[in-house]
Amino acid sequence: MVPMAVSVSFRTFVLEQLGQVRPVTFRPMFGGLTFFADGRAFALADDDVLYFKVDDTNRPDFEAAGMGPFLPFGDPAKPMQYYELPAELLEDPDELAPWMAKAIAVAAKAKTRARRK
Repeated sequence: MVPMAVSVSFRTFVLEQLGQVRPVTFRPMFGGLTFFADGRAFALADDDVLYFKVDDTNRPDFEAAGMGPFLPFGDPAKPMQYYELPAELLEDPDELAPWMAKAIAVAAKAKTRARRK
């Protein structure tokens, strides 16, 4: 499966919604978009779906909401450490904020581990 593009309207919507919580930037990467806060890649979008970075600290939140991992190559045995964000969270900045904070914290931990290696 080849990553799909992200529509301008979805990109604009996501930036507006995330921006209500804290400043974010984005960069096109691998056919989709990667979103950054405080210099950390905490989210990505592909085919007009938003995914947040996960580890063992926040993955259970996504699984409890019935969300699954980003599978850029369609292989369930090779998921990325990003899970689909429940779409309704983008409608409410107060509900979105803790999910976003956790994803940014996960990204910060991953960046720290990468520097140590």
